[in-house]
Amino acid sequence: MMKAEAKLIDEVIVTERRWVKAHLELDLDTLSSILSDGYRQIQADGSVIGKDELIASYGSGDRKWEAAESYEYDVRVYGETAVLIGRWRGVGENAGERFDYRARFLAVYALEGGSWKLVADVAVSLDE
Repeated sequence: MMKAEAKLIDEVIVTERRWVKAHLELDLDTLSSILSDGYRQIQADGSVIGKDELIASYGSGDRKWEAAESYEYDVRVYGETAVLIGRWRGVGENAGERFDYRARFLAVYALEGGSWKLVADVAVSLDE
């Protein structure tokens, strides 16, 4: 791996870690700043939501995080796009329901305006 590619991979991982920390702190400004305006997320039921819907769900006050982490990163860079595959774990409460969620996820990041933005993601539960 070339030094330039390693630097880009490190930048994507730093952004991913900021994303996870913002979940834990329910930092809506940071979450919003990391998401591309065209962001799309595939939900477990196959539906697709965008940036505004995701931020609204976090801002509802229904979700509380006790733990959030991502790890086991495999990052591939293709020009100004990066594909990150990893593992995710979140523990907390959503709308009065406890959760301890584990998943394998795929996140697509793109360089926009000099910083990495999350443009799409999907997770597959490992709990079932």
